[in-house]
Amino acid sequence: MKKHWLKFVVVMLISTGFSLASLGDPPLPPDHGQNGNQPVGAPIDGGLGILLALGAAYGGRKIYRAVRKDVRRGM
Repeated sequence: MKKHWLKFVVVMLISTGFSLASLGDPPLPPDHGQNGNQPVGAPIDGGLGILLALGAAYGGRKIYRAVRKDVRRGM
């Protein structure tokens, strides 16, 4: 029974993915592109810089603690 349930779930997930992919994008409004009505993307440069800085700080902390741990052991 469990095998049939798993097969059913896999088939449903795959068919849902195909049906969602076939929908496409919604149509644009009729005045799109006229009078400076252009879509504006979200800026990612500020958030990306913060994420990179936090990742570098976290990696530096992990390396610092690993080196400090080795020094305390006498290696």
